[in-house]
Amino acid sequence: MSGIYIHIPFCKQACHYCDFHFSTSMKKKDVMVLALAKEIIMRKSEFKDDVVETIYFGGGTPSVLSNKEINFLISEVYKNYKVVENPEITLEANPDDLSTERIIELSKSPINRLSIGIQSFYEEHLKMMNRAHNSAEAINCLTEATKYFDNISLDLIYGIPGLTDEMWKKNIETALSFGIPHISSYALTVEPKTTLRKLIDTGKIAEPQDEVASNHFMILVDTLQKNGFIHYELSNFGKENYFSKNNSAYWLGKKYIGIGPSAHSYDGEKRGWNIANNSLYLKSIQDNILPMETEILSKSDRYNEYIMTGLRTIWGVSLERIETEFGLEYLNYLKKQIQKFLDDDLLSIENNILKPTTKGKFLTDGIASDLFYLNLEE
Repeated sequence: MSGIYIHIPFCKQACHYCDFHFSTSMKKKDVMVLALAKEIIMRKSEFKDDVVETIYFGGGTPSVLSNKEINFLISEVYKNYKVVENPEITLEANPDDLSTERIIELSKSPINRLSIGIQSFYEEHLKMMNRAHNSAEAINCLTEATKYFDNISLDLIYGIPGLTDEMWKKNIETALSFGIPHISSYALTVEPKTTLRKLIDTGKIAEPQDEVASNHFMILVDTLQKNGFIHYELSNFGKENYFSKNNSAYWLGKKYIGIGPSAHSYDGEKRGWNIANNSLYLKSIQDNILPMETEILSKSDRYNEYIMTGLRTIWGVSLERIETEFGLEYLNYLKKQIQKFLDDDLLSIENNILKPTTKGKFLTDGIASDLFYLNLEE
């Protein structure tokens, strides 16, 4: 099974923390939709032996597209690829785009999963992050969306300067009050060249504190697990049968095609990425040239990727797979590197599966980087 990701590179306004590729000008939206459809057709040979299990509209803000445009792109996938009978088709959406009328329209379309960018239910934090919606719109869209969609995920951000433990608990409780079966939650990260970075550097916003974010993370894990959620990936929590099939495929190393500017693709042996420039993307597609760079993944690359994704998920890292797929040299290296983390109760091994402990979960990415094998094939 494989997936198709479609990147919609438009947003109404720029969130201060975001470093994804997008444009706030909608002038090229119509021609971009046609180009996305053309790329879908141009790349169908890559999936001639595969069946599409998931279609995911990400961005940017995919909900700026009309239902007609969304349905058109979905129909192009169906025309050119083999698709399972009941694929997971996700639309990322912002609350300000989800009026009752729009939600009803979407419920009648092939979209069967909504991923809603709530981020916070507090007005002051939405304004600080320069979100396009307000807290009332967040509440209203969830009230309506839960009437028409069963499979809904929402995003929350923690570690925001000024977000107390009590406020964070209230954010989680508010999300849970809607009966949402999936929550994705991320620490506020300060990326270079973002407005947030500039605001911090000029003293207008305080620098996020790791210890605050770590505490918020532990509150999140504890609260959601007590409410029947499975912490199946570092930033993702789902009720049983509500894990994101699209994202799980990434973490489990399945093939996927990324359509649109800046979108990434993976076929098990090589990784590709489209140019992150709308104008150059459009010109390339118009000239019947895929605007993509690719790299063949070395054994070390694939090992490092497995370590990173494995440690982030409930499936962990199989020591047996390390030996079988990568060889004894890698296995022995891994065993040597993990010893200090085992001693510090940050990692554990059970049934030959390596996983972070509760204590080590928040530190997963840093731990993984210490386990990478950087120069085996130099």
